Amino acid sequence: MEGFLFQATIYLAAAVIAVPIAARLGLGSVLGYLAAGILIGPVLGLVGAETKDLQHFAEFGVVMMLFLIGLELEPKALWDMRHKLLGLGGLQVGLSTLAIMGIAMLYDQPWGVSLAIGLTLSLSSTAIVLQTLTEKGLMQTAGGRSVFSVLLAQDIAVIPMLAFLPLIAVTLPTAMVSPDGSITVDTAKDAGHGAGHGDSPADAAFTFIDSLPAWGVTLVTIGAIAGIIIMGVFFTRPVFRYIHSAKLREMYTALALLIVVGISFTMMLVGLSPALGAFLAGVVLASSEFRHELETDLEPFKGLLLGLFFITVGAGINFELLASDFVIIIGMALLVIMVKGLILFILGRMFKLRGRDQWLFALGLAQAGEFGFVLVSFSVATGVMPDGVAETLLLVIALTMLITPLLFILHDIISKRSVDAHTRPPDDEIDEEGPVIIAGIGRFGQVVNRLVQASGFETVVLDHNPETIAVMRRFGFKAFLGDPTRADVLRKAGLADARVLVVALDNRKSARALVAYARAQRPDLHIIARAHDRTDVYHLYQAGANDIVREMFDSSLRAGRYALENLGLSEYEAAEAQRIFYHHDRMSVRELASLWRPDVAPGDNAEYVKRAKELEKDLETAFLNRADEDDEKRA
Repeated sequence: MEGFLFQATIYLAAAVIAVPIAARLGLGSVLGYLAAGILIGPVLGLVGAETKDLQHFAEFGVVMMLFLIGLELEPKALWDMRHKLLGLGGLQVGLSTLAIMGIAMLYDQPWGVSLAIGLTLSLSSTAIVLQTLTEKGLMQTAGGRSVFSVLLAQDIAVIPMLAFLPLIAVTLPTAMVSPDGSITVDTAKDAGHGAGHGDSPADAAFTFIDSLPAWGVTLVTIGAIAGIIIMGVFFTRPVFRYIHSAKLREMYTALALLIVVGISFTMMLVGLSPALGAFLAGVVLASSEFRHELETDLEPFKGLLLGLFFITVGAGINFELLASDFVIIIGMALLVIMVKGLILFILGRMFKLRGRDQWLFALGLAQAGEFGFVLVSFSVATGVMPDGVAETLLLVIALTMLITPLLFILHDIISKRSVDAHTRPPDDEIDEEGPVIIAGIGRFGQVVNRLVQASGFETVVLDHNPETIAVMRRFGFKAFLGDPTRADVLRKAGLADARVLVVALDNRKSARALVAYARAQRPDLHIIARAHDRTDVYHLYQAGANDIVREMFDSSLRAGRYALENLGLSEYEAAEAQRIFYHHDRMSVRELASLWRPDVAPGDNAEYVKRAKELEKDLETAFLNRADEDDEKRA
């Protein structure tokens, strides 16, 4: 017991320390978990042989991940994305697999092992790439959307890969690497589960399946898959209602775990991948009203188990092997990146990506990914891949992931030097002026523009995104393509004579810079700015905005009003509560903005904290006074 608690403390402490540091450095949680494993394993030697056993348990996190991926993919959504999923994603996986397989065969690897290596290295890092795209604001670009499509195709491709790899182990000889580096061939053992069963009910079930003829196993397999679909469609709602009647929150979590664990066992029973069954069940339940409940219950388990899996991978990296063949292994990692990058660059050109989008597509997906760790572990467990090849492959995957931040830095450098003449049309010649200039025409700017125009006032709409401008024009709204932060664009739009400037840009720094410039040029101009949060409000306030609108504030107030009405307040009482809160919050923000300091965290600013507490008490007093007034009126 003491040993278990010590090991648990080591693993959890390593994750808690390393992952936040990696996240703050922009490296992503996966690299943080890997670094934590490297620290407690090869570096400090705090964990040892139990890592392999723990890794088999942690692999269940992958099953949960695939179940959650399935929950996000309704059959209709998969069908709508079929062209990019099958075309762009399918070609990337297929060509990368063949290219890397060919290189492995040149190094005298048997073709079965080479195929497993190709499949493993064809995948990219979903966790690292998506997080980086989000942080850099690249998700909505043409390159970003193409990257997402390929990552989604790769996640789906993992399912048939896991189902296919055991077939190689059954039908092909497996290469074994001897200590002196030579390769020998041994017949792979049957990847089934017939040997060594005991007397438990589970063992009896496995023995029964193994005793069936081939046609019987096929029927049972088809029946298991059909049973999962039928259960998901017809029995989920009654079971959830039954659980709801207990009014115990933990029962929802127990049911979510039961679904995943039960399906995984069923798939193993019929000789299929647990991940395949979990993914299938997720897709079936994607349109269920209980989908979000399942996601909420399983997400913490999935995150912790996956994190534990990556830590065990880091702890199991053979640094002695890296040191002994440093140049060769580094060369392998760079070769994988170059081969995948070249294939991605060509595919990007074929699918009409140009300029920085093409480079984002090629560099963003050139690394190997976290699912590669899963496939390597699975390949070893099923006898597809020898341990020596697997250890080298784990090093190569980890190194390519560690290089990924450098690839995105390279993309940034290329983007700054790229003119993007093929992907971006020239700026429009602005030939109109109006009393209202709207800078940024996303969801926020569109509503403002429609309201102002419907009220009979002319607007000049500016946005730097050609796709957004094209959509506006398709719906009959006039808008100009141009960067609203540029002085010449603002001058042509009539900044000198405008009465109102609405700043609705997504980029916070650009919005602040635009507000500061416009205020310096026109001290009398009324500037309305969109803010993301309170900190953004304070920045825009200091930059000179007159009215600052937090994008979620008004909608949150309306939701709060609906809640009060359904808690028993009349419409008038709820509206009054909303009005009091609104005016008090606006006054509070103005006061706190004068005390806010950009170089000091709000929690460390004594004056700010003191005044915030006083203002919160003032709000309570205002509500109490209003209640007293209502009581007097009723009396």
